[in-house]
Amino acid sequence: MASIQSSLENLLTADGALCAAVVDSASGMMLGAIGTGVDLEVAAAGNTEVVRAKLKTMRALGLNDTIEDILITLGKQYHLLRPMAQKEGVFIYFVLDKAKSNLALARRKLQDVEKDMAF
Repeated sequence: MASIQSSLENLLTADGALCAAVVDSASGMMLGAIGTGVDLEVAAAGNTEVVRAKLKTMRALGLNDTIEDILITLGKQYHLLRPMAQKEGVFIYFVLDKAKSNLALARRKLQDVEKDMAF
């Protein structure tokens, strides 16, 4: 099992990776962060609302399912939000340069890192 910091460092080895954070979705506070290109404090708080809204909508629809990841595609960046299966209420926020990254490989790396992260 890898620490939060070493897991985030591993994520940043992906092509086009700009930054990543582990976020507590109850408070919007970061548990760890690395990289540049995005104000991670603001992004962590804002994306907490995205995750909460999706979970609320799923409950309202009666969906008995979980979120694997949420993809937000911007003009120049991909933003991936991945709730952690092993740690309820925590998600990984991962930002990539759209022109330099492979989305499929980045999602796979995020999945692998999430599985190996220890708290």
